[in-house]
Amino acid sequence: MSHASERAQTRFLPDGRRLHLHDGPIDLIVEAFGVEQEVHCAYRAVVPRFVTVLDELCAELPLLRQPARPGHSLPRGTVARRMAAAVVPFCGRVFITPMAAVAGAVAEEILAAMTSAADLSRAYVNNGGDIALYLAAGERFVVGMVERPDHPSLFGAAVVDSHQAVRGIATSGWRGRSFSLGIADAVTVLAATAAGADAAATIIANAVNLPGHPAITRIPACDLVPDSDLGSMPVTQNVGLLSPHEISEALNAGAAEADLLLASGLIHASALRLQGETRVIGTVSPDIPGLCHSDLQAGGIRCLEPSVGGGNASRSQAILDVAGLQRCEANPLVQRP
Repeated sequence: MSHASERAQTRFLPDGRRLHLHDGPIDLIVEAFGVEQEVHCAYRAVVPRFVTVLDELCAELPLLRQPARPGHSLPRGTVARRMAAAVVPFCGRVFITPMAAVAGAVAEEILAAMTSAADLSRAYVNNGGDIALYLAAGERFVVGMVERPDHPSLFGAAVVDSHQAVRGIATSGWRGRSFSLGIADAVTVLAATAAGADAAATIIANAVNLPGHPAITRIPACDLVPDSDLGSMPVTQNVGLLSPHEISEALNAGAAEADLLLASGLIHASALRLQGETRVIGTVSPDIPGLCHSDLQAGGIRCLEPSVGGGNASRSQAILDVAGLQRCEANPLVQRP
């Protein structure tokens, strides 16, 4: 048995439906829907691919930590190539490295392993709030957006239908598990791919900013993680109370970036959150009956499945248990239709 397969941890969560995959910094929640035999086949295909991903990425880390540039040398691995491709559209105007798309790219790779092995109706791979989706014709997911992992609160929701081009969702912000140059509590992006959404969320979250503001604490990234791809760039560690005008100014800066990405076709929609205020670019927050703040239970993020009679919605599965929630960024949740 290889060292990678010994190191990686795979188990079903207590509900028996969702698979939890963990290897070093990679922490995935996976769920497939469809005929039982096909679902089992999809899960069997996941583990052999998952146990190889981290070592493949580590082998190319020096290249993946370099700033992206047009015509830059391409990495060899499939996940690394997804990362590189996702950041190319941004590298001409802002600082970005392929690492900005790593979570989304890993989620895509695991989803591809599932869907290539089985005929499913729906599936998702949630990598710390960066989610790759599969939808067969006529299927949909409802996605709720949570601004803070330490104090879960639902601030918006979106329906992703099979006819839409959206197959990736990602969230970034200074409170998340990755560094941010900006001050957004959460920026959630819907895009064609999870890797693309991951990169775009990073860029938009960086743009939600008030440079030089005395209430914002920043520390060079390399002081926190010596080999960070951000080097000595100052990353946000704390944001004090801001005035309504300052909140609006910071959100305006992020919204301008999101508008540009929307016009360029790089994102489908985005929701920006800062100290209780939200800015929405594109269509991301429909009115979904029965979806409310009370569905964030102490046991983790809870989802709703509308009852047959259209009355009170019944509780459905939790996408992340408490431990997963504490590890992850402001996590979108996925709901049964």
